[in-house]
Amino acid sequence: RILKVKGVRIARAGEFSEQAFLNDKLDLAQAEAIADLIDATSEQAARSALKSLQGEFSHKINELVDSVIYLRTYVEAAIDFPDEEIDFLADGKIEAKLNEIIAQLASVRQEAKQGTILREGMKVVIAGKPNAGKSSLLNALAGREAAIVTDIAGTTRDVLREHIHIDGMPLHIIDTAGLREASDEVEKIGIKRAWDEIEQADHVLLMIDSHESQADNFQQEWAEFLSKLPKNIPVTVIRNKVDLTGETESLVQVDHFTVIRLSAQTKVGVDLLREHLKKSMGYQSSTEGGFIARRRHLVALETAAEHLARGHIQLTQFYAGELLAEELRMVQNALSEITGQLP
Repeated sequence: RILKVKGVRIARAGEFSEQAFLNDKLDLAQAEAIADLIDATSEQAARSALKSLQGEFSHKINELVDSVIYLRTYVEAAIDFPDEEIDFLADGKIEAKLNEIIAQLASVRQEAKQGTILREGMKVVIAGKPNAGKSSLLNALAGREAAIVTDIAGTTRDVLREHIHIDGMPLHIIDTAGLREASDEVEKIGIKRAWDEIEQADHVLLMIDSHESQADNFQQEWAEFLSKLPKNIPVTVIRNKVDLTGETESLVQVDHFTVIRLSAQTKVGVDLLREHLKKSMGYQSSTEGGFIARRRHLVALETAAEHLARGHIQLTQFYAGELLAEELRMVQNALSEITGQLP
């Protein structure tokens, strides 16, 4: 009957969280953590989202903001009172405090990166020639027959996706059509989609058949492929089918490439790959977990770090207190965007 009272209505989705934010009971990072807790796909992600909801991430950001405000006040006082006997800009305290904030921010950025991995996962694309064992590797990582595997080259013609976890880290594993010169129209479409996925990947696994005569010269054999890849995408070379060549599982560095020898069929060496994927993202598994973070948080933290770096240059190279104060103001603005509390 209460719903029949004039002015009473059903709350909109998320309205209680909205009201909590508008009435300063939650900041923006905490409000976002509610959705992250609901959407968590692993126990560790849920724990991390709960920590953000309880204010752990916000507390670290507020500590940074307080440090920046303190330093900014100190710098502006030095500018406003230039006739004082003590030269505050040259006494070393400002640079020491600035270096302390830079180190503090670097630590928070590292934790936020971990939190982003927990929330969004890492997109790993398996690429290579037809019949190199890409689908077998997808199945080995997934722990089930997610993809059809045959000896016929070109079996996979479309993109296959599988969502897995490695010690709490979510991975989006994507199997793609074999890369080759194709005449079949359907296969051409599959290869185009493969390239679309490769160009958006966080990590590419380049599958090579160890039986091939050019397996040792992969940089020459795959020169065109490697030249097309965006420079910021790491590539791990997978030398597959060691069960047929007599090689043992291994992980070695060849120039700036990591090369892993394994067998997707027998799963020998697959654990090496799992550990490598964790380390390549800087992921550290933890029973406690840190806070959850979003991509926008990383962008804001990166912006703050850039302004701090510029501020350090203004102080140490140009002795420009006014410009340092402005950079600190920009740092404060960037950090405040995370919690939604305008300076």
